[in-house]
Amino acid sequence: MLMAKSRHKKAENVRRYFKPSPDAIAELTSLLAPGDTRRGGGT
Repeated sequence: MLMAKSRHKKAENVRRYFKPSPDAIAELTSLLAPGDTRRGGGT
């Protein structure tokens, strides 16, 4: 989606400008794996 909006043909070029915050990464992760709320060890 970012490549289409920015009209870049290579992901490497988009990465040069796109620096997501830790909060943005956490939000995206929760959207991609909503059922997997456990992290690390456990039962």
